Amino acid sequence: MSTPFILFLVISAVVLLLLMVLKLKINAFISLLIISIYVGILAGMPLNAIMQSIQDGMGSTLGFVATVVGLGAIFGQMLESSGGAESLGHSLVKKFGKDKASWAMVVTGFIVAIPVFLDVGFIILVPIIYALSRDTKRSLLYYGIPLLAGLAVTHSFIPPTPGPVAVADIIGAQLGWVIFFGIILGFPTAVIAGPLWGKYISQKIDIQPPAEMVSSFKESGKSPEVEPPSFGLIAVIIAIPLLLILLNTLSSVLVEKGVLAKTGFTDSIEFIGHPFSALIIATLIAIYFLCIRRGMSKQSILDLSTKALGPAGIIILITGAGGVLKQVLVDSGIGKIMAESIAESAMSPILLAWILAAIVRVTQGSATVAMITAAGIITPVLGEFNLNDPQRALIVLAIASGATLLSHVNDSGFWLVGKYFGMNEKQTLQSWTIMETKRSLPFVVWHLPSLQIYLCSRVFPMITE
Repeated sequence: MSTPFILFLVISAVVLLLLMVLKLKINAFISLLIISIYVGILAGMPLNAIMQSIQDGMGSTLGFVATVVGLGAIFGQMLESSGGAESLGHSLVKKFGKDKASWAMVVTGFIVAIPVFLDVGFIILVPIIYALSRDTKRSLLYYGIPLLAGLAVTHSFIPPTPGPVAVADIIGAQLGWVIFFGIILGFPTAVIAGPLWGKYISQKIDIQPPAEMVSSFKESGKSPEVEPPSFGLIAVIIAIPLLLILLNTLSSVLVEKGVLAKTGFTDSIEFIGHPFSALIIATLIAIYFLCIRRGMSKQSILDLSTKALGPAGIIILITGAGGVLKQVLVDSGIGKIMAESIAESAMSPILLAWILAAIVRVTQGSATVAMITAAGIITPVLGEFNLNDPQRALIVLAIASGATLLSHVNDSGFWLVGKYFGMNEKQTLQSWTIMETKRSLPFVVWHLPSLQIYLCSRVFPMITE
């Protein structure tokens, strides 16, 4: 296969995927499977080999992703149902004070989105935004944009949220490194896209809480009889899986470099710090402290756990289909040829990953589909670059970053924010869309040549050698 033919094959596959999702309204899971078959046939694979690649790609991907995403969804459901998210928000506003409440909101969003889906976290916390806006007479955007920035950055950058978990598994990146770099890159990004942008745009667009949305929240409010969990308890519970996974990553690096001897103690750290163990521990702690100790019945806990797996199942299946596309590219030999071509060019794999995700995101709207598609295409290429674990983590974040670019009318989040803030399409584009674009740019800035050379020549050797 020639390089021009491979280029045509990849471009036509992406175009066909977008056509099926956008025009024909075919579910992304089915569309990705069809695209994988299309690529296999045009690459000259035997038909039975294509079917075997589908089976292998689906099985190898779901073994990890299904467990992590499923546990993470149940963990988040317990936090949501206990009122922990609201408690966290109210506590931080009280600590920061109303004058600096925008900073409290970005921190709240950044923490809450670790276990809770973005849209759920936003709907839970938006009453706090309404109250702050009403009390201070400021535009909703002054507090709302920081909250959204915190939620959106964490949702894209920091596991165990489904997007980075799925991409990390397809690419083969360690979650500990993804969490580490996600926090380092994510929080400054959330500050720029949140409080700083929110302060500016709130002076241009004065939006007050929509009366119909405020009344609907009053009618469906939670019973005040149950005291919400404390700030400290929620913060500790959310931190548990992150700290265990990071401890495992640190221990593994120290053992690999000979700083620590491999003993039963390091094996125990590796065991409890594995994402499976870390999330099981965190979920059981959340069930006990947020549900059982607060008087929730066993049946209610079971119902909440079952409810949480509904939206998680969709993400799991789409991720599996992305793994199928990756496997077909590998088994057909296309991935190796693509890798050799890119290795001979000046383009960085990180920038290529960002561009692929950005193109799919802007054209079809779904960040999840953009992430999975980009990961499936870029993964076979990475073998030629001999990337270490930190560099693979940056590939994950580059994909997650590109998949957040330019949210507009084909993205459900665009309409969700517009509805709850009472904004028209123009106002939503001016506020939410620009905020989303701001949080997608760190990896473009990173590719300024001098900075990239510095990072590659100085930082990576310091971390890995």
